[in-house]
Amino acid sequence: MNTSDNAASHGSEFSKADTEFLNRAISLARAARDRGDHPFGALLLAPDGTIVEAMNTVNTEHDPTGHAETNLVRLSAKKLDAVALAGSTLYTSTEPCAMCTGAIYWAGIGRVVYALSEKDLASIVTEQSGVPTLDLPCREVLAHGGSRVTVTGPVPLPEATEVHLGFWH
Repeated sequence: MNTSDNAASHGSEFSKADTEFLNRAISLARAARDRGDHPFGALLLAPDGTIVEAMNTVNTEHDPTGHAETNLVRLSAKKLDAVALAGSTLYTSTEPCAMCTGAIYWAGIGRVVYALSEKDLASIVTEQSGVPTLDLPCREVLAHGGSRVTVTGPVPLPEATEVHLGFWH
């Protein structure tokens, strides 16, 4: 299936506010790194202006599923109903992995905006905790779903790359 089919859109509309929220997600990634977690951060903006934020907790919580986006989905689903989630935008410092994309899809979140692409991340990180990275772009995962999720990204922000430099060995 073509990744630009109706299940996942390339979402070319991008605003100054989107840049501000991506910069906040990158700040959350930096905070996660500073406390010893993988450098990923995400936030969700609901239609009523509610903002929910999350960081990666893989190391501090000893949870391999503790990615910023899965943590954000869990927190957001507790605070927002399905209609609010469908109208929300999830901003993330780095393109969501397949696991996180699945969580975003199942939560019914309507839009995703990301800075650093999975391919660019893979050029920085060859292995995470001894496990090779999973080369599966979020658009490809979403193309196999029946619900539409608009995807905007990658958005070229140097800070999104910089937060990873020197972290991965």
